[in-house]
Amino acid sequence: MKKRLMALALALCVCLALAACSNGSQGTANTPDGGEASTPPASTTPAAGEETGGESDLAYIQDKGNMIIGYTVYEPMNYTDENGEFTGFDTELAKAVCEKLGVEPQFQEIVWETKEVELSAGTIDCIWNGLTIDEDRKANMAITDPYVVNAQVVVMLADNDYADTSSLADKTVCAEQGSAGQTTIEGDENLSQATYVPKSVQTDCLMEVASGNCDAAVLDITLAQAMIGEGTDYDNLVIVDQLAEEYYGVAFRKGSDVCDQVNAIFEELRADGTMQTLADKYGLTLAE
Repeated sequence: MKKRLMALALALCVCLALAACSNGSQGTANTPDGGEASTPPASTTPAAGEETGGESDLAYIQDKGNMIIGYTVYEPMNYTDENGEFTGFDTELAKAVCEKLGVEPQFQEIVWETKEVELSAGTIDCIWNGLTIDEDRKANMAITDPYVVNAQVVVMLADNDYADTSSLADKTVCAEQGSAGQTTIEGDENLSQATYVPKSVQTDCLMEVASGNCDAAVLDITLAQAMIGEGTDYDNLVIVDQLAEEYYGVAFRKGSDVCDQVNAIFEELRADGTMQTLADKYGLTLAE
């Protein structure tokens, strides 16, 4: 009898000890330096126009002290010059805007085709890279007022014959995947009959045409004017046609309050001549 009572008492002590250990370790973990680490908080990145924890998109960016800018290599908007300096119209303009916002610009190269996904997921805070404004994009993102005029152009080897887009109906045409160039090809009665070759960036399109792998490319006039013709690496390429005019804007998450703030700063930079000076430097036309 005495042995049974002692066994029961010992079992009770073990149970109490286990319960105490369980309660004491809940929600914390020992770190190598002997401190405690709590469970990391959920991300406070505002998603798709929502405010998280009462914090706006602008407050989120200013609190962390930087704005992550999604871009692709695209002269004259964002590129590395012959001196190894990362520069361009959008690069310099973004730096000027970030200075007024009180944050540091952090440029992050992205895949253009997945730009909207990265923006919504919060891996970037904006798309600032010669983004063409269209109705689909306006429905899914907050986009600034137009700031630069652009157009889609057809680029070919200088010795090729070209009348209009019907000349390419049975040819091979490339464009950057997910770009306005691809949209233009798909929407043109003649170009849509061509064999479409998607490329990851617009500069790859120039290489395809220059090497003879594609008959033509459809891309932004801003890039074409900067990168082809006499004195460039693509002196055998020419613009043979200019298609529909369009406009560039900067894209933020849907419902983002940063967009209105950037529009206001754009007005300041227009008024003090900063934007026009940059447009003249990079051979661009500002939107009115």
